[in-house]
Amino acid sequence: MTTVSGRRRVATLGETMALVRSRDIGSLRHASDLALGIGGAESNVAIALSRLGLDVSWLGRVGDDSLGERVVREIRAEGVDARAVIDAGAPTGLMLKERPRPTSTRVLYYRSGSAGSRLVPSDLPDGWIEQADLLHLTGITALISKSARETLSVAIDRAHAAGATVTFDINYRSSLASPAVAGPWLRELAERADIVFGGPEEFELLYPGTDAAVACARLLEHRPAEVVLKRGADGATTVLATRVVEAPGLVIEVVDTVGAGDAFVAGYLSGVLDGSDLPARLHRANVCGAMLCMTPGDWESSPTLRDIEQFTAASDRDPVLR
Repeated sequence: MTTVSGRRRVATLGETMALVRSRDIGSLRHASDLALGIGGAESNVAIALSRLGLDVSWLGRVGDDSLGERVVREIRAEGVDARAVIDAGAPTGLMLKERPRPTSTRVLYYRSGSAGSRLVPSDLPDGWIEQADLLHLTGITALISKSARETLSVAIDRAHAAGATVTFDINYRSSLASPAVAGPWLRELAERADIVFGGPEEFELLYPGTDAAVACARLLEHRPAEVVLKRGADGATTVLATRVVEAPGLVIEVVDTVGAGDAFVAGYLSGVLDGSDLPARLHRANVCGAMLCMTPGDWESSPTLRDIEQFTAASDRDPVLR
């Protein structure tokens, strides 16, 4: 399935919140200069994919408030088809980011009872998923509420019926549920996806008592055909039933790591959709994640394909791969 323009279409859904971050190093208790923006795993991926030339649609609930308007405006401004459900009965969620030290970031969430957490299956428009080549989901939405989790399950069923690829980023957040509670829910969704992303600890969460390698192998016994292990500065690995492909990480000056995993996923998925081979997918994903880390913000420095080419060319002249 492709759009009239020939651009392949991705659908994703989840909560996007207003984001307030300090501009300077130090605690928010003393901050006087703050920046207002937005952030959410699924919309971060959507924006990154749009910059990489994909036709993307994001769906989520926002409050009938100024912050909800900000969320929708920012996502649409990035070329993403934003299907916002306006919830007059709940506020738009909020997250705060502070940098206690130059090399650390702390994120605080105020999302209990938010509009985004009230996502329900009936919010999914007829034909919306069926028109997509790929449906991308994350474990964050699975843990924000029972109704949101049910919505993901319905979305997966519809994607499978339409022949769309389902991708799932485990993206575990301990603030939303304990490992004992989250593990079975996330495992059930991961086992129904076609491509699964996660860090070593996240894969181990799915199958307690195993290491990441064993957990990836067990996941491949179910529906997933491709498991992608994110290892940050140490690179990334794609595990298939028949082979393992590894890619080295990048040495960069890290400013803010929040959102890097989402940029990585977008880089990888763009490679899936344009038919790139596994080494090329992993390289693009690593570059996208690295470039996101080099400036503040959850998505603002997500690169275009031209940015990736320029970054790679500069790296070739002055090698930073390890």
